[in-house]
Amino acid sequence: MGKRVSRKSQHDKLERITRLQTAIASLETYQSFFERQGKLAPADAWVARYQVRQSQKVYWYYKLQASSPTFTTTSDTHKLSKYKHLGKAGCEAHVASVMSVARRTIVSELQKTIDSLKNSLLDISFDSEQEDI
Repeated sequence: MGKRVSRKSQHDKLERITRLQTAIASLETYQSFFERQGKLAPADAWVARYQVRQSQKVYWYYKLQASSPTFTTTSDTHKLSKYKHLGKAGCEAHVASVMSVARRTIVSELQKTIDSLKNSLLDISFDSEQEDI
């Protein structure tokens, strides 16, 4: 015989499903907003600061760096490099790269949260919140 489910329990389940769906839709809206703001940095890229010493002077520059060759080189578009020189602090390339890394991080975290909520939704939908052992 099938399980008997009370109306209160069904109502609670529907409320929780609606709450999850609303949260997912909201997070997907945020994610879409950030994706439209500009380019996202590659998944394994970050902005690094490095020092150059020349004739008793020290200069600081920035580069976009990845753990594997990702960026096209200026000399050969078929060759990839782990580094993309950005220039001095505050230059257009530096700020654009910092923002692309920030957007990528936000979009990635939003996606993880959306996936988690979708798993919760599946648990409720398929009655797998409570399993017999």
